[in-house]
Amino acid sequence: MTNPRPPRTPLWKSIHDSLYRDIAEARYAPGDKLPTEAALARRFGVNRHTVRRAVAELARAGLVHPRRGAGVFVAQDQTDYPIGRRVRFHRNLRAAGRLPGQEILAMETRAAGPDEAGALALDPGAPVHVYEGLSLADDRPIALFRSIFPAARFPDLPAALTRLRSITAALGEQGVADYTRAWTRLNAKLATPTQALHLQCPENSPLLRTISLNIDTQGRPVEYGRTWFSGDRVTLTMSDT
Repeated sequence: MTNPRPPRTPLWKSIHDSLYRDIAEARYAPGDKLPTEAALARRFGVNRHTVRRAVAELARAGLVHPRRGAGVFVAQDQTDYPIGRRVRFHRNLRAAGRLPGQEILAMETRAAGPDEAGALALDPGAPVHVYEGLSLADDRPIALFRSIFPAARFPDLPAALTRLRSITAALGEQGVADYTRAWTRLNAKLATPTQALHLQCPENSPLLRTISLNIDTQGRPVEYGRTWFSGDRVTLTMSDT
C-alpha cells in the first residue's frame, strides 16, 4: 500500500508566498512598483492569469495596490491624519508626504434630512448640496466622504467643487475665507460591499467613521459631513490646531 501524496500547493499560492517574502524582506520597499505581469510570468514560468491571481490576493490583504494605467505598487505605511479645529485634506496629506487626490462619486441638490437640517441650522426639507467622493493618497483610496452644504447660501458650490476638487478652495470662491471644526464624533464601522469596492478592501474590513460640523468665523454652519477612513491605511490623530 502506497502512502497518498500530499496535496500540491497551487501555483498562484506559491507565487503569492514568494512575492510576500520579497515584500517582507524589503526586496520591494513601500512605494516600489512590482514587475509587470509579463515579467512575473517569465520569472515563475506561468501564464499571466496565474500571476494576476497571486497579485490580487496580495492586494486583498492590503500589501500592494494597483494604480490605473501605472502598475502595481507596494503599499505605503499608514498615513497619519490629524483631526483638529482646522481639517484640510490636501494640506494634511502633503504634510504626511503623500500626494492627495479626490474622485467625485456623486453630486446632487436635494431636501435636507432631519439630522442634516438640524446640524446646518436649516428649516426641515431645506435644499442642500450633497458631495460624495473618494479621497486618495498617492492614487490609493483611503476614505469615502459625504459632505452636505446649505444650497441657498452657496448656490454655485457644485460647479466650483467639480472644477476645483477641493472643498476649501470651493468654499473660498463662495466667500468663506476660513472655517473651523465645531465638533467631531468618531466610531468604528465595518465596510459594506459598496464601500469595500470603492476602498479596494475586503467586505467587513474595519473603517473609522467621523461625523463632523464645520463653521465659518461667525459661527454659522458651512459643512456637515461623514467620512469613512480605511482602518488599515489611516491613523487618526487628535490635534488642537
